[in-house]
Amino acid sequence: MSVVNESVVREYFEMLGYLVSQPRKFTTPGRQKKVDEEVDFVIMNPTVAESQLPGHLVWTTPDLKHVSCAVVAVRGWHTERFYASTIEQTPDILRFVEPGPIRFAGKLLGTENVAKILCIPKLPASGDLKEKTIRLLKGRGIDGIISFATMLSELVGRVDKNKNYEKSDLLQILRILKSYDFFRDAQMEFFTGHHVEKRRRTPKSQVEEGV
Repeated sequence: MSVVNESVVREYFEMLGYLVSQPRKFTTPGRQKKVDEEVDFVIMNPTVAESQLPGHLVWTTPDLKHVSCAVVAVRGWHTERFYASTIEQTPDILRFVEPGPIRFAGKLLGTENVAKILCIPKLPASGDLKEKTIRLLKGRGIDGIISFATMLSELVGRVDKNKNYEKSDLLQILRILKSYDFFRDAQMEFFTGHHVEKRRRTPKSQVEEGV
């Protein structure tokens, strides 16, 4: 699953014009990661002359317009939301914002003035839990959060069903699904009740009569 998650993140940033580097291509089971192993991606957009970070934490695609360089961590647990308790119970998931990994990323990018982006499935829906999680992430040094829903929606919207994306399995799959109308207006309406209801069904009486 981690490879799929990373593919989504990579394709998203590349589609927005970022140069994407993945310093680590191996896993580290049974031991704590080294400094250079905490970084999932470093990204740079050469068309951004001066970096300016948004003032809010939850980012959408337009918020990246003035972000030139960033270090990116991918946390793709799609079966649950990302709570403050998640961070408190497993603090290592934010080690990528510590000075060591940032210095490592800075050497690759040529600057330590980099944004710290966390890609996650979902925040708490609303209320105190969401606010607490946002405050905690800000306090730990996260500059921006991008959800997988945001990234996937952007990819679906930009994929052209008339093009053959043979160099990207992910984009090719999205293109095929889009060709068969499983996506509507760049929204993730995959196999939803609304989509199913719009299909024409043969009445049961006609089936029984062999029509």
